[in-house]
Amino acid sequence: MHPAQQVSGTATVPGDKSISHRSLMLAGIAEGLSEISGFLASDDCHATLRAMRALGVTIDQSSPTQVTVHGAGLRGLKPGGHALDMGNAGTAMRLFTGLLAAQNFDSQLIGDESLMKRPMERVALPLRQMGAAVTTAQGTPPVNIRGGQSLRGIEYRMPVASAQVKSAILLAGLYAEGISTVIAPALSRDHTERMLRSFGVRVDTEDLTVRLYPPQVLQAQQLQVPGDFSSAAFLIVAGLLAASNAGLLIQNVGMNATRSGLLEILRSMGGNIEVQNRRSAGAEPVADLLVSKSSLHGIVVPPALVPLAIDEFPVLFVAAAAASGESLVSGAEELRVKESDRIAAMSEGFSALGVAHTVLPDGMRIVGRGDGVAFFGGRVDSRGDHRIAMSFVVASLRAAGSITIRDVTNVATSFPDFGPLVRSIGIDLNET
Repeated sequence: MHPAQQVSGTATVPGDKSISHRSLMLAGIAEGLSEISGFLASDDCHATLRAMRALGVTIDQSSPTQVTVHGAGLRGLKPGGHALDMGNAGTAMRLFTGLLAAQNFDSQLIGDESLMKRPMERVALPLRQMGAAVTTAQGTPPVNIRGGQSLRGIEYRMPVASAQVKSAILLAGLYAEGISTVIAPALSRDHTERMLRSFGVRVDTEDLTVRLYPPQVLQAQQLQVPGDFSSAAFLIVAGLLAASNAGLLIQNVGMNATRSGLLEILRSMGGNIEVQNRRSAGAEPVADLLVSKSSLHGIVVPPALVPLAIDEFPVLFVAAAAASGESLVSGAEELRVKESDRIAAMSEGFSALGVAHTVLPDGMRIVGRGDGVAFFGGRVDSRGDHRIAMSFVVASLRAAGSITIRDVTNVATSFPDFGPLVRSIGIDLNET
């Protein structure tokens, strides 16, 4: 991959991964026929699709992004007959743990080598408090779930803000006796609450407290999946680093306030990002983003924005390396237990590319070079992590020489056709 002078044009990112997972699960336990448009046809979401089919849900896919789900009803799921393979999808594994905890049959969840190392007790613990029989292998998959348990609603205070933990409790709460309450220490993604309401479930939200009242039935819906903000993040930073005079237009981006904290961070760094054509896609807000090349400066990232931008931190680190002055990210220990240890992976890459930085237990201190060259050329290892790989593709825009990125197969887990899209806006990417 060779340095590009600038990026330009119009781009549309694929559908939101988090919403695609949830749409299949909730449509699968609803009554009637649900239509999903804008579905993300990625490896992660196909893992959820295969699992729902294995659980007895009929799903038709007329095109990669158009899916029809014949709901089996709240009590209509059937035994999978084998371990359900989640591939690389941590979201799928944690949400399925909640959904399957209340079924009358046993289940086992497994994944690829990376996923089998990721922590699952954060989900298993509150589910056991609800009465579920969930076990892990010393905290990691496989996740074994014994069916036939009677669940009860609980009040659970999350030690760390986590949409996946919250969502697992709410999915189990659909089957529990009594109200299920989740209290968070900070904001986290609210896609599950929004989508549950659209299916007719009573979900009350007050500040950082969410209460779910178990329903009798979920009603089928017409669902629109907006463009994935986490995917758009790579293009946003690319535009800030190297957009032409006309800017880079990114269309149909999901603008959920619990997901788009990166916008506020980048704007506070001096980023010129114009939000245009605000509108709704079902229960979610969307907009188009016009990104202009900007002279960025370092900042201390506010702690309140950390959970609202956690998935975007690898590419934020790239932006910080291209900014003038020092940037500090802390309170992001969650990055240690993603598809890779993202702090360690980005540090290793930065060292290879000549970026001055200091690793912290929960983040990183980065000394940016400002306008001009921010990275040497060199070789980096993505550690099989899609977001690490794509972040270093963006880094090539401000590199002195070509960057070679190893182990990039997992880009397809979240962003199919990433290569053709970034080439269409001007990045010189050669895939071998």
